[in-house]
Amino acid sequence: MILFKKYIKVVEKYWKPFLRLDLSNFFMDEKLVISETGTYIREKLSGEGSGHDWWHIFRVWTLAKSIQIIEGGNLYVIELSSLLHDIADWKFHDGDHSVGPNLAGEWLASLNVSGDIVSYVCEIIRDVSFKGEGVKSNMLTLEGKIVQDADRLDAIGAIGIARTFAYGGHKGREIYNPNIKPEIHENFEQYKIGECPTINHFYEKLLLLKDRMNTETGKRFAEGRHKFMEQFLDRFYKEFSGKS
Repeated sequence: MILFKKYIKVVEKYWKPFLRLDLSNFFMDEKLVISETGTYIREKLSGEGSGHDWWHIFRVWTLAKSIQIIEGGNLYVIELSSLLHDIADWKFHDGDHSVGPNLAGEWLASLNVSGDIVSYVCEIIRDVSFKGEGVKSNMLTLEGKIVQDADRLDAIGAIGIARTFAYGGHKGREIYNPNIKPEIHENFEQYKIGECPTINHFYEKLLLLKDRMNTETGKRFAEGRHKFMEQFLDRFYKEFSGKS
């Protein structure tokens, strides 16, 4: 017993000061990290004209939080992944899908975010994008599935239609050409080099997303948006053929 008491006194003498350390200097408050990240992305992407602007990020962020309320998951990871998921889209970096995760990782590291959170967020960013009809989703975690659903929801419906034509115009593509049929992309490399008219993109991606939602909430949110796209296409073809 005497030896034990001496041991305790030694532990208290040498380790107690460390137990009183203020760790706030090592790890930034989560709310502050979210705020700083939102400001950073807003400044970086404001005014972008292809449909991958700050307001796209804002909508995905908002949708992801709405899904999380119902489905659960780590809100901190979901918010960071939503805010950073298009920090450097592969479509604007010669098809290199490693740029986004790398930049996101550097940003989070600069805020002293813990390594496990940084790795988790970068993994979600790497796997979030659609990669072709023949490519299955790699999302295995609830947080990743929620962010992916939110991103896909913003790619369909009225907003999705607007973004699709904004991107098509940005790339100088035809709106529609009845002589060019939609393609089936069996792998990511085929999908990356596709240059079809904008209407074809509905069949190559947008109309496929409803059935590729991960969560029950995402599936429910997608129903109305998918139906609206079908109605739009029906009207588009009528007008294209000269009908009133």
